Amino acid sequence: MGWKSHGFRFRSGRKLRKRVREKGIKIRKTLQEFEIGQTVHVDIESAMHKGMPHPRFQGKTGKVVGVRGKAYLVEVRDGGKYKTLIVRPEHLKS
Repeated sequence: MGWKSHGFRFRSGRKLRKRVREKGIKIRKTLQEFEIGQTVHVDIESAMHKGMPHPRFQGKTGKVVGVRGKAYLVEVRDGGKYKTLIVRPEHLKS
């Protein structure tokens, strides 16, 4: 018998599940832009795997501190520390 996988999306099925009316990717979410200093919410789009933050950050609020290619650097508080996430715009909302 083999070992169970403990990959990036391990135990996140409920958190990343989409309801029937939410299925499909909206092009406007991919094209949205944010400015440095703007407050954003991490709202993971489970259909897009590229630029997806760890499921632990689902629902967190942070501040945009920079841009890296098509992605944004978002500073989020996790416990007592601030962590910088590299997140693409489809996983963010203002």
